[in-house]
Amino acid sequence: MEEGTSTSPGSCDVTGETDALQWDTREGCEVRQILDRIADKWSLMVISLLGHRTLRFTELKREIDGVSQRMLTVTLRHLERDGLIERTVHPVVPPRVDYALTDLGCGLIETIQTLVRWTEGNQEAIIRARLAFDQRQNEGAPVS
Repeated sequence: MEEGTSTSPGSCDVTGETDALQWDTREGCEVRQILDRIADKWSLMVISLLGHRTLRFTELKREIDGVSQRMLTVTLRHLERDGLIERTVHPVVPPRVDYALTDLGCGLIETIQTLVRWTEGNQEAIIRARLAFDQRQNEGAPVS
């Protein structure tokens, strides 16, 4: 067995350093902030949509159900600041602004698609687990 692989029951047999708490304690590490940004539901939607083509703000707003104008604006600014998307302002009247993924942002597409495929493949099991949990809650069984 490879060094660092857990052999305890219930383990996912992950090899290597996996202590998520280290993200908060390592000096100068911004892993948690970056993960918070890219794992946000609006960011995931924006990155996924821009993975297909360049879009304007109004197109993004129309495609992302439930996002407010302010939240979309904030999300786009954060993604631009992190270097994941680029904003191009065209000098026309009325002004036209396009958003596109950078090379860095394109690197996330495969990871996002893997996450979506996992979710689609496991949604029924998750629904069953939720129903079983809710039933135990309603029956007064202790939840640990």
